[in-house]
Amino acid sequence: MGAGGSGTIFFAHCNLLCLFCQNYEISHLGEGREVSAGQLAQVMLDLQARGCHNINFVSPSHVVPQILESLSFAASEGLKIPLVYNTGGYDSVETLKLLEEIFDIYMPDLKFMDGEIARQYCQAEDYPERVREAIREMHRQTGDLVINRRGLAERGLLVRHLVLPENLAGTRQAMRFLARDISPRTYVNLMAQYRPCGRAGEYPHLNRRLTPAEFEEALRIAEEEGIHRLDQRTSFRAVRFPQ
Repeated sequence: MGAGGSGTIFFAHCNLLCLFCQNYEISHLGEGREVSAGQLAQVMLDLQARGCHNINFVSPSHVVPQILESLSFAASEGLKIPLVYNTGGYDSVETLKLLEEIFDIYMPDLKFMDGEIARQYCQAEDYPERVREAIREMHRQTGDLVINRRGLAERGLLVRHLVLPENLAGTRQAMRFLARDISPRTYVNLMAQYRPCGRAGEYPHLNRRLTPAEFEEALRIAEEEGIHRLDQRTSFRAVRFPQ
């Protein structure tokens, strides 16, 4: 994120609604406040003025028209830092095509590779199909992630994969898809921070944290499937697990 950090803007609600969401109050309960397009533009400009390296839109899929309107205002007032589309991956190709040459960095989740699991935990049985289509389009627009000499992302695709207990996320299938269908140079952030949030306690397989062994297995799988551009912070040594 660099010394200035990422200028992160969370949007209330979400088009996916994973029942274990770590931002449950925002995504499910709609915590937040209503702002106009002009006010949102001013937030972006303020973040830029504070030295943030990018504007990071979290869960933007359901408010794309409003974002585009606010970006028009912000650009006219001098917004120039990279824009990040930070999404759960449940995006339509038609919508993504509207964003070409507007967003510099796509940062989708690749959550599930099994439709039945996606149906059970976020009521989106078609998620695996949709996220594959979305990531293909994102990569077509921006290519592999480009990182400058300061270690800051400038343009491209960065995929996040939250490793879940009991291999519920389908890590091997996810890494194989990225390496073979997208690019072996896909930049991947394997995330080890899963913890039971939201309604996860209602489901036995989700009602525990990830174990060190499960995360180490995910790292091994990624490399076996040909993914070698792993986030440098992705290391068991850098992750603190409960005793």
